[in-house]
Amino acid sequence: MASYDKTIESYKRAVTTAASLAASAMLVRGVVNELVPYEVRDLLFSGLGYLRSRMSSQHTVIIEETEGWANNQLYDAVRTYLATRINTDMQRLRVSRVDETKSLMFSMEEGEEMSDVHDGSEFKWRLVCRDTCSGGNSNGNGRGGNGNYKVEVRSFEMNFHKKHKDKALNSYLPHILATAKKIKEQDRTLKIYMNEGESWFAIDLHHPSTFSTLAMDHKLKQSVMDDLERFVKRKEYYKKIGKAWKRGYLLYGPPGTGKSSLIAAMANYLKFDVYDLELTEVNWNSTLRRLLIGMTNKSILVIEDIDCTVELQQREEGKESSKSNSSEDKVTLSGLLNFVDGLWSTSGEERIIVFTTNYKERLDPALLRPGRMDMHVHMDYCCPESFRILSSNYHSINNHTTYPEIEELIKEVMVTPAEVAEVLMRNDDTDVALEGLIQFLKRKKDAKEGKAEHVEHVVKKEENEKETMMTKSDVPENQVPQDASKE
Repeated sequence: MASYDKTIESYKRAVTTAASLAASAMLVRGVVNELVPYEVRDLLFSGLGYLRSRMSSQHTVIIEETEGWANNQLYDAVRTYLATRINTDMQRLRVSRVDETKSLMFSMEEGEEMSDVHDGSEFKWRLVCRDTCSGGNSNGNGRGGNGNYKVEVRSFEMNFHKKHKDKALNSYLPHILATAKKIKEQDRTLKIYMNEGESWFAIDLHHPSTFSTLAMDHKLKQSVMDDLERFVKRKEYYKKIGKAWKRGYLLYGPPGTGKSSLIAAMANYLKFDVYDLELTEVNWNSTLRRLLIGMTNKSILVIEDIDCTVELQQREEGKESSKSNSSEDKVTLSGLLNFVDGLWSTSGEERIIVFTTNYKERLDPALLRPGRMDMHVHMDYCCPESFRILSSNYHSINNHTTYPEIEELIKEVMVTPAEVAEVLMRNDDTDVALEGLIQFLKRKKDAKEGKAEHVEHVVKKEENEKETMMTKSDVPENQVPQDASKE
């Protein structure tokens, strides 16, 4: 009983002492806030924080998702590396699968922690997310306008004992980079990015197009492949001649001739990600530059239908027109040219830029010169060679009794590969599908001939009317008809 009373007294003294210390601390804090200038307080508190950090045995390395406007490659490497070492017994776990051919992907949830051991040393990881306001030429939803908008900033925090600092920086982080690179090479999934505001958003690219399945002239196809091969092998050459390591391609021709399929074939051939830039989503030249900086190396930038996505301001227009539009949100031609071939184009390496258009003649000549669009690829109507590729793709045949007739018809009418492919897909029976194609081509031929006859009829009618008018105009105004003079 006596020992129990002593314990109670000891507990009371401890509580009284703690309360007294807390009250004293609050009193001292109040006095300091009242009497000590805030500059001195900040200096004092920063000094105390420094002493606390120096006395702590733990060090922290922060790895943010972006560095300025550029992606932080170390952040991507850490995310890939930790996904293979994550503990599925964690209280909160993020699980996803974006491809049915892939296994489940595990990743850390915000605020969760995990440990990893490297060379006998323990390193603790934590995912941190915070919202920050970003000023610029965007509105609240990040789609343009003026004002601030919220941006989520994500980072990994790595904690470790201070005696492992050299190992963390000189061994562990390089190990993570090397391991992540191997993981990505083994399980490489191409991405296609879309722009929204000043950011890129990605999904997996599963387009099956390859050069072997692409319906186009063989010589033209081979020239594109040779040009791509030469480009990716010329890093030192581009450095020696003082040019950015990039290559521009203009794909032009009627709709349905395979321009998008060629882009996908290029991506699959080189294993490059695709950045599909929608210029109507970009209202400022500065946003255009930030998007370029945000692209990765080994990528293809695509601007489809460049002639009609935006009304680019021509550089040769008068100053008055430029001034009248200065207040509007416009991407100018000069801004686009600088994006493609100016100083900002050197912000990355091994990049391919592709423009597509149905009407090459509508483009400003400044966009078409070598150094911007280095190779112009004419995507034409279907030819006999293209037809054979499509027939092999859709019906796995290399020859058929109907081939001579079909190829002769294809030479006489203008039909796109997309139209031929659509007819071939209508029936799984090869004979029926090819017979359907023959009938389709004959209808197009008849329509072409009927249109030609109609045009010829109209032209002849106009010529006859013109001759009649000329005959009437040859009669002098004062000439009196013979019958009238007799009267």
